Amino acid sequence: MTGIAVIATMVAGCAEAGRTAPPVSGATRAGETSASADAAAPADTAAATPGSSGSLEASVPAAASATTEVAGVEGVLASMSVEEKVGQLFMPVLYGPSADTASGENQARFGVDTPAKMIARYRPGGVILFPWAGNVKSVRQVVALTNGLQKASPEIPLLIGTDQENGKVSRLAPLVTPLPGASVIGSTRDLSLARRAAEVTGTELRALGVNLDFAPVADVNLNPRNPVIGPRAYGSDPKKVAPMVAAAVQGFHDAGIGATAKHFPGHGDTGVDSHTGLPVIRHSRSQWNRLDAPPFAAAIGKDVDAIMSAHVVMPKLDPSGDPATLSKPILTGLLREKLGFDGVVSTDALDMAGVRKKYGDGEVAVRAIQAGVDLLLMPPDYREAHRALLAAVASGKISKARLDQSVRRLLTLKAARGLLDGAPVADPAEAERVLRSAEHLKVARLITSRAR
Repeated sequence: MTGIAVIATMVAGCAEAGRTAPPVSGATRAGETSASADAAAPADTAAATPGSSGSLEASVPAAASATTEVAGVEGVLASMSVEEKVGQLFMPVLYGPSADTASGENQARFGVDTPAKMIARYRPGGVILFPWAGNVKSVRQVVALTNGLQKASPEIPLLIGTDQENGKVSRLAPLVTPLPGASVIGSTRDLSLARRAAEVTGTELRALGVNLDFAPVADVNLNPRNPVIGPRAYGSDPKKVAPMVAAAVQGFHDAGIGATAKHFPGHGDTGVDSHTGLPVIRHSRSQWNRLDAPPFAAAIGKDVDAIMSAHVVMPKLDPSGDPATLSKPILTGLLREKLGFDGVVSTDALDMAGVRKKYGDGEVAVRAIQAGVDLLLMPPDYREAHRALLAAVASGKISKARLDQSVRRLLTLKAARGLLDGAPVADPAEAERVLRSAEHLKVARLITSRAR
């Protein structure tokens, strides 16, 4: 069954990463079907709303841009060692306000004292920023940090990510414009506001040197007592949530930043927080098609850069008892093969209890890649996970072709963001001008005024 057939059957559906957790060309990603375009149908209104910045690649013919991108990706991939490829699969938290800050946490976790030394040793694909790791103090400090992190990775620039959903989950508060969260935006029923909010957030993140946001939330909040999603979702009706998610993805792309739809296959109908336990959602396949899948299909239709997995068990989608993060039937069978997604699949934070119930931290990393994951977010024992993956590749447990598949997707995301042409250098003066600007504050007030 193609992605089109699956989407046609739908009626038109996390935990955030952490402790409380391309501008696109017109070309379809390699491996995607035309389902991507069809999935966007519910969000055509958003697509027609002009963004303030527009597409940054508007003057480049889509086919030529895509051809150049593929050639660049394949050239970089061919030049990499196995160790460098394995490094690309990781996005850890690094501790301290600057790339050269010594921290006992870095020493304990990575065997080196500064973020720059960790990057030089392990060559990770990216880094995620959190206030509790000392990463967020001031606008100029964050700019200096992201520039320093990129300087430490001269061969292949980093994905620098954060959870900036706005509302309840706002990792860069109080530096950025205080936009309302998804539930408030959803209540306006105005797709243009969802797009504008994402563009404002993306513009501010890009000014800080961040190039990937772990947003928007694509969960449908079906359980009023959901302890972890709630107001982070656009609403409880998949037919209304899906176009909002698509509009937000478009807004991030308007700003030239990567977007991540989360938490697949859906975290909306649970009474358990996957930070502290392992939720079980008993949706049948037809219920999943109708309730959980539409927002993810809509995001794929807008060429979303990444999709984050959920640490939830859905026994009627995979009877193994493994969470979706470790489930090949869910991540490869449903997400890749049925919905036609060939972008980056990221785990939710691997330090969460929901994914650590059955397996050790090394085995979790291996099983996640085998399931279809490309990006391992915040492994609690980095060195053990790194050793386990190297051993799995050496033994053939993870084939070199499978490793290349994930690295190719990550490099494609980086190429789409312009990173393979050289790491961007954020300008602190420009960041101070852009963040919390009068124009952006006006958008925040407008959304609040239209909330229902």
